Amino acid sequence: MSVLTAKFKEVLSSVLPIVFIVLGLNFTITPLGSDATIAFLIGSVLVIIGLTVFLFGIDLGLEPIGQGIGNTLAHSNNYAILITVSLILGFFISYAEPDLHILAKQVDSVTSGKFDNIFMVVVVSVGLGIMMTLGMLRILKGVRLKYVFTAAYSLIFILSLFSTSDFLAIAFDASGSTTGAITVPFMLALASGVSSMKKDSKVGEADSFGLVGIASSGAILGVLTAGIFLDVGKLSGNLPESSVTSGNMLDTYLTKLADLAVESVFSLLPIVVMYIIFQIVSLKHNKKRVLVIVRGVVLTYVGLVVFLIGVNGGFMEVGVQLGKKLASMDSKAPVLLVSLLLGLTTVLAEPAVIVLTHQVEEITGGSVKRRLVLIFLSIAVGMSIFMSTLRILIPSLQLWMYILPGFALAVILSYFVPDLFVGVAFDAGGVASGPMTATFSLAFVQGIAAQVPTADMVADGFGMIAIVAMMPIVALEILGALYQFKLRKASKKGAGTRSA
Repeated sequence: MSVLTAKFKEVLSSVLPIVFIVLGLNFTITPLGSDATIAFLIGSVLVIIGLTVFLFGIDLGLEPIGQGIGNTLAHSNNYAILITVSLILGFFISYAEPDLHILAKQVDSVTSGKFDNIFMVVVVSVGLGIMMTLGMLRILKGVRLKYVFTAAYSLIFILSLFSTSDFLAIAFDASGSTTGAITVPFMLALASGVSSMKKDSKVGEADSFGLVGIASSGAILGVLTAGIFLDVGKLSGNLPESSVTSGNMLDTYLTKLADLAVESVFSLLPIVVMYIIFQIVSLKHNKKRVLVIVRGVVLTYVGLVVFLIGVNGGFMEVGVQLGKKLASMDSKAPVLLVSLLLGLTTVLAEPAVIVLTHQVEEITGGSVKRRLVLIFLSIAVGMSIFMSTLRILIPSLQLWMYILPGFALAVILSYFVPDLFVGVAFDAGGVASGPMTATFSLAFVQGIAAQVPTADMVADGFGMIAIVAMMPIVALEILGALYQFKLRKASKKGAGTRSA
């Protein structure tokens, strides 16, 4: 019970800053109306409850499943089995990821069906499955992360030269959305299970991270490839109308409950099926262990449903309204300041971020404090949403001016920081752009784009998740460089003391 209480306090401290910002704006410069405010408050309570139960369930269920399958694959010494299982697992986990479906539906809606949501989910899932498989093989073969990321992003750069700004924005957004509440914890556990088989503990420690980053690059490759071969011309459209209106709030929540309950079943089903197969064939967990894992999966499901209802029922609609109201003001200072503040706080409520930072501290034996990682991530995401808003307000600023140099810098930095931080950094890029970012923050930015006359609803309304996925990579690689500098300084000081 103490673990559950600790999770609740952690989630509460993460979500409350967002609530205070929204309420502060509501009572000062951007009144939202009673219906929207009540919907937001109900959503906030559901987010807190859902996140708490979700994270507790992951500890009991998903992480042991991922580690068990990872260990089994590493022990099998059969690359045909590893490749087959990784491809299937990667595809279905991505296909079931709620964040990806949220983004795909937004793309479908805004583009008036020109880029179909199911087609988008399929091409992203194929790309992720292929790259996740390569990531698993990388761990077993001991290939350095920096070489894999250099190859992957070089290919992305080449494909981007043949892509339009619309598909570039959607492709990089997809990479952030596909690594969400379900995929990240499972892939981290899977990588940890495979890398724990390494005899060299330092190498195993570094290999525990990086799989999420490699897999997310597959989403970019999938969409860019589809964009080149899909002859649909210029993507355009409008933002759908808000569904939070007077008198239908209860109906809104009940409608979302049915849809999200079904979606969440499909989110967890592939993992459950794989666990059953592996349990029968090789894992052979005892009855007590199986019951604990089943309870964890059930809690994860309940928490995910409650969390997504809160996010979709309250957060998303308020995000659009805030963006529109702030963008309509004569002064652009408020919308830029709120963008920065939202970025600084929203990332703290991402469930996968909480999971990642705990694993970083645990695997590094406490040498890298989770609080420090959170600070770097918070600043990076704050700057990301600020940069996204700035791009909408200034027509001459294009997404590629951020993305291509940014990822190029990330690849270059990977040659100058420890492998552990390279993996952590690229994984952080995926986890920072989770459910909160894919819903509230994206809705906020799209609200701004809908209100600015010079903005393109597709090219400018999307792309924010892309920047959010990029900035944490650079930020944590800088943290890695500082960490390495500190170690070298301490080493020299120790050597000087011994010689004296």
